[in-house]
Amino acid sequence: MRPLPRPTALSRPFWDGCLRGKLLVQRCSGCARRFFIPSAFCPHCLHTAYEWTESAGRGHVVTCTVVWRPPTPAFEPPYVVAVVRLEEGYEMFTNIVGAEPDADLIGAAVRVRFHQESEDIALPFFELAAATRQRP
Repeated sequence: MRPLPRPTALSRPFWDGCLRGKLLVQRCSGCARRFFIPSAFCPHCLHTAYEWTESAGRGHVVTCTVVWRPPTPAFEPPYVVAVVRLEEGYEMFTNIVGAEPDADLIGAAVRVRFHQESEDIALPFFELAAATRQRP
């Protein structure tokens, strides 16, 4: 079985959103930028006030790699790990599902998809969206 995250008081809104099929992200009350991973302060301006907002869950692959030798038998190779830049300007480290391991994914449009792992945890993955590409 895949190791699952253990939500904290700080990350609980994110994981609760995933259970409801919503990708939530923090938005700074000072500079209005969105940021991920859950943090007690904005990494851009260090402001400590923020709100949780819903992300559209659409973005583009910034970089990725294929894992052929997983860290534990709980992960079935090959699988793609990637950094996705979301439309709202923040980035997430994630998995791309449903793509061929040898596909050129850099710049590929993706959208979030949730997978229920347990009663308490749904994980956000990304899948290929339209055939559009955005090169850095």
